[in-house]
Amino acid sequence: MTTAMTTAVLVAGAGGAVAAPSHGQLRPLAGLSADRLLVADQVAAAKWGTDSPIDDPAREQQVLDAVAEQARETGGDPVATSRIFRDQIEASKVVQRGLYRRWQADPSTAPTERPDLAKVRLEINRINGELVRAITAAADARTAPSCPPRLLAGALATGHEKRLDGLHAVALTRALPSVCETAP
Repeated sequence: MTTAMTTAVLVAGAGGAVAAPSHGQLRPLAGLSADRLLVADQVAAAKWGTDSPIDDPAREQQVLDAVAEQARETGGDPVATSRIFRDQIEASKVVQRGLYRRWQADPSTAPTERPDLAKVRLEINRINGELVRAITAAADARTAPSCPPRLLAGALATGHEKRLDGLHAVALTRALPSVCETAP
C-alpha cells in the first residue's frame, strides 16, 4: 500500500464514500523547499566577494518561466507554481543575505573556496523539477482546509530532520506561504 493510500481517509459524500486528499503530499513540498534553501549556501559562497548580486531579476525570471512551463507539461497550474516559486526565490535570498551578514561580522567564517555557480544552478534546477512535480501531485492537498496546519507540521518535521539552523528555519517559513490555497 502506498503512503498516499495509507494517509487518504474516506469521508461520506452526497454520492457515497470519496477519498479525501492525501495530506502526506505536503511534506515533500517542505522537504524540497528545505533542500533548495540548503543549496542557497553554495549560491552565497559562489557570489561572495564577486560582482554577482544576490538579487538577479533576469535569473529569477528564467526560473519562473522554466517552472511555469514544467507545470504546464506535468498538468499542473503554472500560475500557482510561479507564485510558490516566487516565495522559494525570496527565501533563498533570505539565506544568502543572512550568510553575507554572518561573514561580514566574522570574516573567519566566510568561504575560502568559491563553488562553480553554473554547477550549483544545475542542482537547483534538479530540485526545482522535483518541486514542480510535487506541487502538481499535491494539488488537492494544497486546497484542503487542513493544508496550513499539515504544511506547518511538515515544515517542523523537515526542520528537525534536516537540522536546520535558525536562518534556514526562518527562510523555510518564507518559502511556504503560497503553498496552501485555502479560503480565509
